[in-house]
Amino acid sequence: MSRTDARDAELKKELHATLQARRELGDEYESALVDSFLEKVDQRIDGAVERRVRRQLAEQQTTTARGSRAPKATDSWGERFGFGIVSLVLAVPLSAIGGGVGNLPGLVVAWLGIVGVNVVQAARVEPGLFGGRRRRQEPDDAWEE
Repeated sequence: MSRTDARDAELKKELHATLQARRELGDEYESALVDSFLEKVDQRIDGAVERRVRRQLAEQQTTTARGSRAPKATDSWGERFGFGIVSLVLAVPLSAIGGGVGNLPGLVVAWLGIVGVNVVQAARVEPGLFGGRRRRQEPDDAWEE
């Protein structure tokens, strides 16, 4: 049974107890019983909202502390593949120009530039790529109490 199911079962149990108390105590206590039950529901809602806000705040602080950004929807496999193809196509004339003008040092400089542009693109798309090992991300339920 998940936490949500357990909370729902507990809330149903409290509702049943409130209805039972109303039957036993009569109509004159109905308003107080309903107010008491609604107060318990409000506390549960407030607790759930507070947990969500804390989780989102922690996620924002983690993202800010790491200085990374979430990949955009446009950062797809096709975009990365296209960037790689364009890099290879442009590498041919850049290699010819660098090798023709500067011989071996010119060719090395041209390829260092090509590799550098591709490394920057890879780091932009996948921020943790060159940061070493990343910790395993905890599931969303780990933030809830």
